[in-house]
Amino acid sequence: MDGSYRMCIRCVRMVVFLSLVTFMFNSGPELLWLFSTGRMPPLGDSELLSRGLTSQGYIRKVLPPSWPSVSKALLEESSPVYRRELLPKELNYSSLRTDFPTEGSEGGALKPWVIAEPVSKVLNSLARYSNPLNLATGVKIYVYDLPPKFNQDWLVDSRCNSHLFAAEVAIHRILLSSPVRTLIPSEADFFFLPVYVSCNFNTITGFPYLGHARELLQNAVQLISKMPYWNRSGGSDHLVVASHDYGACFHAMEDLAISSGVPDFLRKSIILQTFAQNKHHPCQDVDHIQIPPYVAPIQVLQRWPPPEQHVRNIWAFFRGKMEIHPKNISGRIYSRGIRTTIWRKFSHSKKFYIKRKKSEHYQSEILRSIFCLCPLGWAPWSPRIVESVVFGCVPVIIADDIALPYSHVINWNKISLTVPERDVHKLDRILQHVALKNLTVIQNNLWKEENRRALLYIDPMVKGDATWQILDQLARKKLAMSENLRLRL
Repeated sequence: MDGSYRMCIRCVRMVVFLSLVTFMFNSGPELLWLFSTGRMPPLGDSELLSRGLTSQGYIRKVLPPSWPSVSKALLEESSPVYRRELLPKELNYSSLRTDFPTEGSEGGALKPWVIAEPVSKVLNSLARYSNPLNLATGVKIYVYDLPPKFNQDWLVDSRCNSHLFAAEVAIHRILLSSPVRTLIPSEADFFFLPVYVSCNFNTITGFPYLGHARELLQNAVQLISKMPYWNRSGGSDHLVVASHDYGACFHAMEDLAISSGVPDFLRKSIILQTFAQNKHHPCQDVDHIQIPPYVAPIQVLQRWPPPEQHVRNIWAFFRGKMEIHPKNISGRIYSRGIRTTIWRKFSHSKKFYIKRKKSEHYQSEILRSIFCLCPLGWAPWSPRIVESVVFGCVPVIIADDIALPYSHVINWNKISLTVPERDVHKLDRILQHVALKNLTVIQNNLWKEENRRALLYIDPMVKGDATWQILDQLARKKLAMSENLRLRL
């Protein structure tokens, strides 16, 4: 009897012990999260943490979709993912490589990712993940891994990385290492199509040739259409960069751009383009975000001291194309004749420093200048506007109806001057009036660091820079779409 009783007690104790072990095994991660953060894990992260701890205090398992850019199980055989060298470096991923299937091939074998990292590091990363960039709301972007002919092959020409249209390259590179990037397309809010259309440089003029752009983009769309994500939305959640003269029309001449219009296959997409006007224009008849042209951030942030530290002994500056006879061989009038007027009226004035040829001292000349003339060229926008701001020279914008990038965060009225095209002949008197009245106020506003940051594609991305501004506007689009869906329900 006593032996049976003791055996029974032992069985009860064993059941209790096993129950406690099971509870700790299933709930221990949540308790660790609670003790580390002071709150319970967000929805979806409990499953991530449960059954993931080993006795060494490491998580070693395949993580679910609530973890940034990591698969919870074998990915679908048709899903293209990124090469290992492009994966985020925050954690120690196992090797994984798969690409778009080539002809006669079904693609590479897919494996789950396994990580082995301290629990505290995982918990801290999870706590930051919901909105690590402090955007209007959290977003996830899937970047297609296209064959090199659409992007990497163009980089053999070093100009592709640094010319005024190079935003298409910079945005792609920055997104690859961004915390908003996901490798799981079914998780994505938006999809980025990395096609470099502005790197085909004319051998005579040196300017980018865009004649191939539509075909190259259409071929890319045909390729990604093998996946369901473009087809399900008609491309409305897909991002395409058009960083050249007339944006989504993909032409450098306005009349030809208008006659060509936006390609039909891109009419539902979100275009990231430098071109925009404060009036109706066929080349912005598409959902778009206006972005700044590219200026190499390393030249601004590392080569030169802050703009307020420079002695400015040039009154009004311009260096660039100045047509003495504005009508070219095709009969088109360059800059609507504005640059010709500036050259004829002010090139011999002691107050104006106007040069037509390129110079290696161009940036230092901007840093020495008080006013920088930014007249339109073939298109209304000009990289000189960004160059003037980041180097602290007051932009004098001469382009009627021009829209300026990120005007929701940059108060352009307080950091620049806008001169109507019809008044360009009075430029000297206009600048003299401003200098006497409120030049100091304009300069103090202009030299604020946040203005420079908003116009530069900094790598890695920082809050408030040019790429961050794109993501924040996408986050606002996501919120608006969610609200519209809620109202329809």
